[in-house]
Amino acid sequence: MTATRRTLTLALLLVAAGSLAFATGAAVIDGDADTVADGDLAIQPADGPNGRYAYLNDDEIAIDVSASNPNIEDPSFEGVNVDTTGRIDNVFTITYTADEYAHVWIEYASENVTFVADGDSIEGEANNVTLAPNETVTVGLALDTRGATVGTRLGADEFSIEARIAEPNETETTSGTTRRTGDGGPTVTVASPSADRREFVASGVEGGEEVRFLTEGMEIDRENVTLEGIDLAGVRNERVELDAEGSPDPFADAGALTAPTSPRPVGYLSLDYDFAPDAVDAMTIRFSADRDYLNATGTDPGDVELYRRTDAGDWESKPVAVVDEAVVDILGLPEDRVHFRATTTEFSTFAVATREPRFDVTAATVSPEAIDPGENVTVRATVRNGGGAAGERAVTLTADGNSVASETVALAPNETATLSFDETVSAAGAYDLAVGGTPAGTLLVGDPGGDPAGGEGSNSEATGGDGESAETASGSDAASSAADTEAGPTEEPGGIEFVELGGLLAALALAVAGLALFRRMPRS
Repeated sequence: MTATRRTLTLALLLVAAGSLAFATGAAVIDGDADTVADGDLAIQPADGPNGRYAYLNDDEIAIDVSASNPNIEDPSFEGVNVDTTGRIDNVFTITYTADEYAHVWIEYASENVTFVADGDSIEGEANNVTLAPNETVTVGLALDTRGATVGTRLGADEFSIEARIAEPNETETTSGTTRRTGDGGPTVTVASPSADRREFVASGVEGGEEVRFLTEGMEIDRENVTLEGIDLAGVRNERVELDAEGSPDPFADAGALTAPTSPRPVGYLSLDYDFAPDAVDAMTIRFSADRDYLNATGTDPGDVELYRRTDAGDWESKPVAVVDEAVVDILGLPEDRVHFRATTTEFSTFAVATREPRFDVTAATVSPEAIDPGENVTVRATVRNGGGAAGERAVTLTADGNSVASETVALAPNETATLSFDETVSAAGAYDLAVGGTPAGTLLVGDPGGDPAGGEGSNSEATGGDGESAETASGSDAASSAADTEAGPTEEPGGIEFVELGGLLAALALAVAGLALFRRMPRS
């Protein structure tokens, strides 16, 4: 069945908020119909007040929602409000006059205007309406003028009314559904060999034309993440072929996703094509994720990424946009899914992933490295979030692999912080300290064999280095200890006591009870 292109005189002049949005009152425009598709479709202005926005101009349907419309006599009407969304129902009708059932839809590319029937988009073959002989569908407009400026004119572009006989061109087989467009544009065939595979062929493509492939939920990660469509812009080949395959696991020839920010891969998309990359200006990948799945995994839609594997074997991130909920409503997309779009000028294997925080302890030190029982030790660590999303983590200090204390730190991507653990140790021993698994060093407390940290010089039978008696030396040590206590910082009562390894877990239970002195130092 022939499909015919028509010029849409859609002069949507945006005016300031508060102006009259749409004209009202009864007006019925009578006249001959604009016939397309070999005369099998008749287009006429609709009955009712909104029918005045459509009229026949040289036997072609014209739509004008501005003060320039000759059918609007209200001098106060200027156009459509800026920064608003809305719908004008019942603007024009399409009547099918042939003897067989037909699928009818409209092709029109605009972010601000969508053709709708009963509130749902009828743009694109996937959104077609099926008409019986002599059946009529009434078409309206859904408008989204957010982000536009006063005085802007939207439209004055070509649109096409497409139609095809429901049978036999459409067949349901075990390999899926094959759909074809009419003669007014490229012939597009989409085959579905399995739930996670699609085979696309487009022929009769005019130079620089756009080709849209609809995948209708091809599985990438089962139904959690699905491919909804692939749009090729600026196609210069008369014929293009493209195969798509999805998988929750990496493809053998591409390997697993790796990137410095350690994203979490969700699923992979492999594209096999028969055209030179420079034969297509750009490709837009449209995919969606189940909203419940995102909630269950704690994934913010803004953290969803798309990566492309380069010829060198690296993975590069491609910008991903979340489709606005108002646009989802206008296009009639499933609201239980979050919809995404990503555009690339190069093709290969892709990975859908999510940005996540990644906390690394880049350095850890202990000072001093040797103390007497009952003295303080300070362990410092530098923590960095090298991931692609903000988050928080508990960073743990361990002694001989057992948890001693922890601190929760919140960091933005690429942000660092310095943590300081100040602890009191009363039992002699040698302890391997680490923060977040990064070694800080070995702490010696007293003499691990039973003597204090001073060794022979502190033994009760030994003499001081200058020949003093043990009693004198001990007296000096006591005086020094008293001076240190007076001059040093006040010690938090009941600090953590490191004990011999056999009783370490019992001591750590006391630490959890709150005996540790633990503070965060200023972030670097």
